[in-house]
Amino acid sequence: MKKIYSLGLAAVALLVLATGCGKEAEGTNKSSSSSAQEEVTVKLGVIGADTDVWDNVQARLKDEGINLEYVKFTEYSQPNTALASGDIDLNSFQHQFFLDNFNEEHGTELVSIGNTVNAPLGIYSDKLKDISELKEGDKVAIPNDVTNGGRALNLLESAGLIKIDETKKQAPTVSDITENKLNLDITELEASQTARALQDVTVSVINSGMAVDAGFIPTEDSIFLEPVDEGSRPYVNIIVARTEDKDNEVYQKVVAAYQNEETVKVIEETSKGSSIPAWETFGSK
Repeated sequence: MKKIYSLGLAAVALLVLATGCGKEAEGTNKSSSSSAQEEVTVKLGVIGADTDVWDNVQARLKDEGINLEYVKFTEYSQPNTALASGDIDLNSFQHQFFLDNFNEEHGTELVSIGNTVNAPLGIYSDKLKDISELKEGDKVAIPNDVTNGGRALNLLESAGLIKIDETKKQAPTVSDITENKLNLDITELEASQTARALQDVTVSVINSGMAVDAGFIPTEDSIFLEPVDEGSRPYVNIIVARTEDKDNEVYQKVVAAYQNEETVKVIEETSKGSSIPAWETFGSK
């Protein structure tokens, strides 16, 4: 009887132990499943191939359970359309002036949720070493969208090449040029084509991101670079969301991860000092 009783106790003990282990394993599986479900993917629209800065941000976001997925576009007309339609969650490629113009033209309500960098516009050339070398009738390429085109014309005026109607200074067009002493032949191109056009024109006005993608260091390779001052505020690059998502907690974490000291170092390295962390100069948004 004692032997039977002992065997019975042993069997009960084994059953309890097995049951306990089963519950522990089940609990671990539930925890792992829950953790996997908590990871959130944020689709970020960008222009161009250079994502070094965002790669640095992405590494920090993974610790927050956020997976950043790049959706790459080639033309400035695309990322806002994709954001408005819900194909992406955020985009980061434009300045405030560009966004305001897009909203007005398309009846959208996209908003800035954070500043990224100020990237000065530059004049580049394969043929000249200095802006003063431009001659009568030389060809000049500028971006063809309203905001960057107007910005390019203001830059040409800053360089002393043209004069613009005073009443149209914020968003001038080629027709607003009041003086062009060298009769420069100004051609408007899609912004992504301005760097490629260098072989066909004397000088080209190129956005900083496009210039870096083309292998230029703006502070070293441009023959004239846009000054950075309070007048640069409308041209600060931003992270953009749909209006209903402006306070989204996950998206705010994306902004916080970008506006970080580690990001400052990467911006300095990748842009060779040509881009400036805008949240340090102009505030977080």
